[in-house]
Amino acid sequence: MALAKKVAVNGVSAALMLIALGGMASAQSPGGARNGGHDFDFGVGTWQTHIRRLSHPLTGSHTWTRWSGTVVTRRIWDGDGDLEELEASGPGGHFQGITLRLYDAKAHRWSLYWVNSDDGTVGTPMLGDFTQGRGVFYDRETFNGRPIEVRNIYSGATANTYHFEQAFSSDGGRSWETNFIADLSRDGDAAAPVARPDGTDSAAQRAFDWQFGKWQVHMTRLVGPLTGSHTWRPMDGTVTVDKVWGGRANLAVIDTRGASDHLQFISLRLYNPKSRQWSLNFSTRGSGRLSNPMLGSFEDGRGTFYSPDELRGKPIRTRFIFSNPPTGPASEEQSFSRDGGKTWEVNWINTAVAEKPTSAAMR
Repeated sequence: MALAKKVAVNGVSAALMLIALGGMASAQSPGGARNGGHDFDFGVGTWQTHIRRLSHPLTGSHTWTRWSGTVVTRRIWDGDGDLEELEASGPGGHFQGITLRLYDAKAHRWSLYWVNSDDGTVGTPMLGDFTQGRGVFYDRETFNGRPIEVRNIYSGATANTYHFEQAFSSDGGRSWETNFIADLSRDGDAAAPVARPDGTDSAAQRAFDWQFGKWQVHMTRLVGPLTGSHTWRPMDGTVTVDKVWGGRANLAVIDTRGASDHLQFISLRLYNPKSRQWSLNFSTRGSGRLSNPMLGSFEDGRGTFYSPDELRGKPIRTRFIFSNPPTGPASEEQSFSRDGGKTWEVNWINTAVAEKPTSAAMR
């Protein structure tokens, strides 16, 4: 939960992430260091939230507005990540947002990424950790044209309550002004957030509807892309795709295994109603980071996405294609180009078949 205006995206190369993952399984903390992978377990579930927001931060204002809403948090990777959906209404209107939290198993810290549904753009990550039940996270941003420090604090967690505060500093962290306070309670009366129309092209924002549910996936990966290699490595597993914001975003959780590899990663897909494009944002379990976004859209059931990347220290372009034919399995294909998109080498091919719901699940 973080409502400062985010102005940059810090990520890792999607190409490097997707190629360097072989053999990566569930991340463990080395050397007996504290494993904070379950720090946010207290927040899993559905909550009511009561919010106070400072109307004009860093202006000397003492005017606060009150908001009420719902927070729903789902666990990812058994606690090494989670996705929080926030919806609230107040005198200033209505807003929806998500916070994606990713645990870095090597650095033993969390990255918190905020996304507002108004633009579907991932903000700069807030970095921090928990000490004695208190989580403190920081980042640097621009607010009203000037650089500031931002701090988020989670505290007071019990089985049915917790507390959140956001503060800004314009003097390098010497002093802080709190501008957002939320008290959350799990009292059983909260309802899940409901998607609201945003006036955009409904067909474009429903482009991933066909993929919701669980799939059996077969992957083949080229070993050593852009080296002349012809060696491919197979993997098999599952992909589960869940709605976010009623379908204007979604979360794909991928878990596959091969002879020597165990690959676990997510793809957070976000629709931007202003550009009418989708972004694909990848992260591997234990990395604590999101990739640079791949941007694109769907046409006639085919989604094509691009991003600038780097491979072995050299700039490349990455292309990702979704195909959903009327008959036969769905497919996905990743390619790299080192000549600005004139030619492409395919290095990743997925074919997927949707799992049929059991009779018990349909009842």
